[in-house]
Amino acid sequence: MKVVILSGGIGYRLKEETEFKPKPMVFIGNKPILWHIMKIYSHFGFNEFIIALGYKGDYIKDYFINQKYFSNNFTLNTRSGHIELLESKDSNREEFQITFVDTGEDTLPGERILRIKDFIPERDKDFMVTYGDGVSNVDINALLEFHKKKGSIGTITGVHPRSKYGFLAADKNKIVKLFIEKPMQTEWINGGFMVFKKEFFKYIHKGEYEHSALERLINKGELSIYTHDGFWHSMDTYHDVTILNRLWLEGAEWKVWK
Repeated sequence: MKVVILSGGIGYRLKEETEFKPKPMVFIGNKPILWHIMKIYSHFGFNEFIIALGYKGDYIKDYFINQKYFSNNFTLNTRSGHIELLESKDSNREEFQITFVDTGEDTLPGERILRIKDFIPERDKDFMVTYGDGVSNVDINALLEFHKKKGSIGTITGVHPRSKYGFLAADKNKIVKLFIEKPMQTEWINGGFMVFKKEFFKYIHKGEYEHSALERLINKGELSIYTHDGFWHSMDTYHDVTILNRLWLEGAEWKVWK
């Protein structure tokens, strides 16, 4: 089954990084967040990816085409172009099969999904979609099983976002008794990690966000939610980058692979 990763947005709120590279190529540890997302899916046996490219898409292509050279020492003959790897520090390198699709620099996410339609094989009844800026320890196999059991056209993963602000509780004398730094909220939001039947393409229109297509599914009673109470974190600001890098050093809950 193909996994579509929406990787074409500019990421205006992360301008410190995205002025020079696309948002999915912002590094967490020594790898871009896009790699982390792919590793999550790969852990559950899904290694076939469609990267929906847009803003600075060539940066993403270049990284994966030349990944072995970034990871290892090598000798280059500039006349012949021959490259000899001197050692392999990346012997367990991933076996991703990646289809790179230019979906347009200014295209909205809904139409990006529509533009990869012809790259979903006829044999596949379903395909998965996620965003190129969020990581989670969601069980992809359980998500897929839930999707098939429900039989709806679409299934999204519902997650609890964290508040951007700390929570205070005070007694009647206005003495603070409790402070919780950025608590988990009780509401559900769409955390990505979505599964769709190919019928979903009929619900997507050109020039719109994916939310419009999801609302059409809701109106038809064809959208299910797989609820995930575990770890989820998106990378929207530079502060998020700092948090994710700290969590990576501390043992990253989204690192489900070995």
